[in-house]
Amino acid sequence: MKTAIISSDTSINHLTGDGHPEQPKRVLAIKEKLKKHKNLIWDKPSTFDHDILKKAHNENYIDMVKKSFPNEGIKFLDGDTIISPGSKDATIDAVGSVIKAIDGVENKKFKNAFCAVRPPGHHAEKDKAMGFCIYNNCAVAAHYLIDKFNYKRVAIFDPDVHHGNGTQDIFYDNKNVLYLSTHQYPFYPGTGSDKEKGNHDNIFNVPLPAGTNTEEYLSALDKVLDKLAKFRPEFLIFSMGFDANIADPLAQFELQSEDFYEITKRTLKATNEFTKGKVISVLEGGYDLNALAQSAFNHVNALSENKT
Repeated sequence: MKTAIISSDTSINHLTGDGHPEQPKRVLAIKEKLKKHKNLIWDKPSTFDHDILKKAHNENYIDMVKKSFPNEGIKFLDGDTIISPGSKDATIDAVGSVIKAIDGVENKKFKNAFCAVRPPGHHAEKDKAMGFCIYNNCAVAAHYLIDKFNYKRVAIFDPDVHHGNGTQDIFYDNKNVLYLSTHQYPFYPGTGSDKEKGNHDNIFNVPLPAGTNTEEYLSALDKVLDKLAKFRPEFLIFSMGFDANIADPLAQFELQSEDFYEITKRTLKATNEFTKGKVISVLEGGYDLNALAQSAFNHVNALSENKT
């Protein structure tokens, strides 16, 4: 079986205004680079029952989002999170992409999947848009795995340089989900201390200082992999930001593009015994277009090479 790339044509219609770092060119750059990879399946998002959104977000928030999309121009959901008329379909198709990815893995249509989506999701809390994020795509994915496929142990690993406060918020009291994050700290959004552990010891934060390089990061990654192995996840979700790259304009980590191959490969090796290779990856951050595209290409290479 092959690795699938799930992405929607609507992602480029989510317009955020001139100069905004979370721009349509992000997904275009990734897809252009991945076209050079000849061993992939390309697929589109599914339609899905929108009730699954209520597992990750409260109903009032979902209703607010639905009513917020403007008929023209742009609108701010918070100081960073901008929506336009095209955001309505893009936001739903981002969720539909993770649903298609899970269904494809479960039905053995493909080995694993990378969802090249926007808007991203990991800052979106139960009842709040934040940090470019509207719906928490990975959180919806985890709930879908639990609700539809009866998984008891789902792991979400988030190597984005910013802490995924939203994912942590949604799963803080959920024993079936282990959320693990490596991130720059102290930094936006201000959460992510190693003292934030969840009500079931199911939150595992590894805060790292600005200037963290490859060697330092990979050493810290060992702590994540140890925690993952103890949890024995049945399914793994990468909440995959690439903004820890040294070229990224929004943060101060010093990882190289090739490091994302190594991070992915080591994580898969540590979890394959438990997941049997059941993995999806969902795009979060990454704002230098060249670095983003190359880092994503390396990440997908590791996914496509994975053997269980």
